[in-house]
Amino acid sequence: MKFRPCIDLHEGKVKQIVGETLGRDNTLENFVSEHDSAYFAELYKFHGLTGGHIIMLGPGNSEEAKNALRVFPGGFQVGGGLNDENFYEFLDAGASHIIITSFIFTDGKLDIERVKRASEKIGKQRLVLDLSCKSYKESYYVATNKWRDITDFEISDSSLSMLAGYCDEFLIHASDVEGKRGGPDLKLISMLSKYSDIPVTYAGGVSNAEDVREVYRHGNGKIDLTIGSALDIFGGDIEFENIIHMDEFKLNSN
Repeated sequence: MKFRPCIDLHEGKVKQIVGETLGRDNTLENFVSEHDSAYFAELYKFHGLTGGHIIMLGPGNSEEAKNALRVFPGGFQVGGGLNDENFYEFLDAGASHIIITSFIFTDGKLDIERVKRASEKIGKQRLVLDLSCKSYKESYYVATNKWRDITDFEISDSSLSMLAGYCDEFLIHASDVEGKRGGPDLKLISMLSKYSDIPVTYAGGVSNAEDVREVYRHGNGKIDLTIGSALDIFGGDIEFENIIHMDEFKLNSN
């Protein structure tokens, strides 16, 4: 299991928000940083934390994303409103991978031709599919459009196996718990560890060191972890300098 750092950008600032409230009149902000994206990129670079992601939550965040990429080229994957017309804008700026979600869904259904087109255009090895999901009908289904719209794409062994042929990794936020610091979705994590043969980064709900241990146990050491609002660098209680050195982030690291 690896620690995967994150930089979430909203309205040109580094923030931590409750994801399911994004785009509403009362978007709930857990934290707004006084530091810019370059500050966090330098911090992650200093600690050698690669494979993190920059997520642009809405318009007006491109320059901040590129500022972080200039500091730590190759250190981040970038996503948020990306499509086959702007992939290279961020790859050329230093992104290691492009993350896409909404682009590959049309009217609530997976558009496999768009998946293939993206994979062929930038290469399977540089593509991450964001399959952030909600609990629905006793299973989990990908949610798009700021996690408001549930698609017909179910997280399953067969669906992940099919998409694994077109991408390098999956990024999956558990949108029901994301930003709430009420504990991770251990059922989802257990499923992902069984279903995916390629790297998966999970995000959502972690609030303390014991949650990290639970993610490791339920994910069999295979599921990488992002922590946002709970970190002290984002206004939370977990000390960043301590958590990144936990044994769980050194064992079975992929």
